[in-house]
Amino acid sequence: MSDEAPADKPDRPPLSLDELRETLDRLGDLSLRLNDRVEEQTKVIGHATTMTNEARRAAEVTKQQTDPDQYAEYAVEVIDQRLEKQMKDIKQTASDLLKASNYTREVLSKADQDRTKAQRQLWEREQKLDQWKSRWPLFGLGALVLALAMTVTLPSLLATNEFTCELMVGFVWTATSEATDVCARYVE
Repeated sequence: MSDEAPADKPDRPPLSLDELRETLDRLGDLSLRLNDRVEEQTKVIGHATTMTNEARRAAEVTKQQTDPDQYAEYAVEVIDQRLEKQMKDIKQTASDLLKASNYTREVLSKADQDRTKAQRQLWEREQKLDQWKSRWPLFGLGALVLALAMTVTLPSLLATNEFTCELMVGFVWTATSEATDVCARYVE
């Protein structure tokens, strides 16, 4: 899977967990709306079936009361006229449901890809954190060695000139009897 975005699609950052949760909520809402539409169409189909059954019963009654050859074509025309619009509606609804189902499948596939990518990124972050945790004792040991080295060497480095000598508490820059300047600490 390439990380490069196609030229016609802008490069988008990965979804945050909140955005992913919102997308899934929207998909849930879309599924509920699709379910409502399917229920509505089921009612329409049930109504159409009832009307068809009633039309058949009426045709049977008519056949019994009249000459079947004379009224058969008339009954078929009446039934076709009454059912034609509803059949078009049913076909349109079926087409709309198929389109919505395909769109939902695409959205769910994209959400699954985004979830997989987010999980992979989380795993990579956890691996980096584990590496950092394994190096932490070495950093601590290095800081301890540095502190010990500074404890030993810092006073002698600070005692090399008058300004830094006077920064150390209790030390004074003074000249010895041999006319050598030194940093000394006087204890009373």
